[in-house]
Amino acid sequence: MFNVNDWQFFFRWLHVIAGITWIGHLYFFNFVNVPLQASLDDAGKKAANPKLLPRALWWFRWGAMITFLSGLVMYALVYMYDPTTGGFAAMGPRHPSSWILMGMLFGIIMWFNVWFIIWPINRRILSGQMPAEQMAGARRRAYLASRTNTYLSGPMLFGMLGANHINTQSPKALIASLIVGFVAIWAAIWHSDKVGQTV
Repeated sequence: MFNVNDWQFFFRWLHVIAGITWIGHLYFFNFVNVPLQASLDDAGKKAANPKLLPRALWWFRWGAMITFLSGLVMYALVYMYDPTTGGFAAMGPRHPSSWILMGMLFGIIMWFNVWFIIWPINRRILSGQMPAEQMAGARRRAYLASRTNTYLSGPMLFGMLGANHINTQSPKALIASLIVGFVAIWAAIWHSDKVGQTV
């Protein structure tokens, strides 16, 4: 019979694997696909996108969903489960650090952007349901939501890792992680159209 530690191990593993899938595709879209799309003409987009984007978006959105759901389960198991009573309480015996709360907040915003902005817009575009006059504005909204997720991913990952590896609750440390995370992502985006164009 599984105990709470076994369930924590399983959901932590699931959370990490799904998170790698999700954020890996997020970085693919922003570091690889955005520069690629800018270099393609309409014929190239019509040839490549119907084959590439539905597959990539499938892994992207379900990676996001499984990361989100397994993260909620992990939060309940780690912070709400009380081993002395064998039950769950809103205020369990452990209290989440400001690091994990920061990571969760950014992760939830990112999940929302995937499922309620990025994916619905791309589904309508790829299925041909988007009226031509709405196309430019819709693409811009999806792009901005995706860019927002990319920028949030740096501090979000600091928050997730900082919960177990940084022993300070200092606001200065949190602010520093936000700045470093944003700058790291900005540098990757800035270089994305300049690198990897030759073998």
